[in-house]
Parts: sequence; C-alpha cells; structure tokens
Amino acid sequence: MFRKRLIVFGLLGFWVIGLCGCASMKETARGIAGISTKVLEESRPNALVKVFDYDYNTCYNKIKDVLKENGCYIYAEEPKKQLIAIYVSETDTTPVGIFLKEASSKTTQVEISSQSTYSKELIAKYVFSGLEASVDGKKELVN
Repeated sequence: MFRKRLIVFGLLGFWVIGLCGCASMKETARGIAGISTKVLEESRPNALVKVFDYDYNTCYNKIKDVLKENGCYIYAEEPKKQLIAIYVSETDTTPVGIFLKEASSKTTQVEISSQSTYSKELIAKYVFSGLEASVDGKKELVN
C-alpha cells in the first residue's frame, strides 16, 4: 500500500515538473538562493538609460571596475541576457541590474534597473559618472 502511494506521488511529481518546465524550476531555485534576476528584468521598463562611446567589451569591463571601486557586490553575470546583477554593497542586498546593449560597434547602451528607486539612482550615479570620467580622461572614485 505504502509503495503504491510512493509510486503515485513520484509519477505525479514528474508530471508536475513536466508541466512547469525546467526554466521555472531553475528560477524558483535561484529565488530561494537569493540570486534571481527576474525582478531586475521585470523592472527594466523603468530603467535609467544612457549611451556611451565605448564598444561593448570595454564598457562591460569599465562598469565592473566602477562597481568594485564603489563596494558593490556582483552576484550574477549573465552574458546571454547582457546583464550584470549586483547588490548595492555586501551589507545592502538590494538587487540592481545593469543591462548592456551594443548600440553600434563603438557605442553601448547601459540600462540600470531595480525595484528600489534609491538603489537604481545610486548605482546609475556610480556607473554613469564613472564611465563619463573615463571618457574625459579622468579616473576618479565616485561617492
């Protein structure tokens, strides 16, 4: 009797997994682990956007440098989504997403996304100022 129930529940579990698909299970697991980027993608329509005179790879690397200089914690990098997901700091785990899009061979569009307006604006200030300072030939820490 117990064995039949176990088999039925097992088959039911596989059926539910099949209906849901692997992608939603993966996102659920990421949410539980605290590294989901779904909210960043959902907040993207309200992102702060600016275009910079850097090719994609240069811009990507400069953004990572600026984030590290300002104490941000990178918790995910998703090249397919062209996303760097960060926490504002190691102690402030408000998620912020930085989406990059190649506008041309020499320019890159940068979008800063977060559900938190304050965090989005703070990270935009760091990133945009840092990229602009690099263009002007000045390298300085933005506070």
